[in-house]
Amino acid sequence: MMRAVKAFIPAVLLAYLLASVISTQITLSQVEAMGLDVTLGTRLTTTFGDIAGMASSYLPLITVAFALGLPVAGGLGRLMPAQRAVLYTFAGLVAIVALHTIMKAALGISGIAATRSLPGLLSQGLAGAAGGYCFHLLSRAGTQQVTAN
Repeated sequence: MMRAVKAFIPAVLLAYLLASVISTQITLSQVEAMGLDVTLGTRLTTTFGDIAGMASSYLPLITVAFALGLPVAGGLGRLMPAQRAVLYTFAGLVAIVALHTIMKAALGISGIAATRSLPGLLSQGLAGAAGGYCFHLLSRAGTQQVTAN
């Protein structure tokens, strides 16, 4: 149980950081497409500002999405242990895509601007997939015993 908690926190943080950075870069690319200049300094300042600014809203949502999705992958992983990595990776992706799809259906808005397009939504899903894979790696550490010959 403690190993799962220790793996859960970094997995959520990785997914959040990647999702936040990707979202910011997509939005800034859209600003550039409108003909405005976006410097490297602006990109960095905006990225760090978004990471800090979205922590009170997006981070808890990702936490809840992972709290619902990763245990499902864990249950399936007990039935299909050879597919554990795929299951956790896919669970992370589905958790984030479902989060945005449910928010859009329930609230009628896209909470993260990047998710208004399919590529943007999938990019957020990829951040979730990275978090799911991170959980797989960290939660399995120490479970494999080394045998001496």
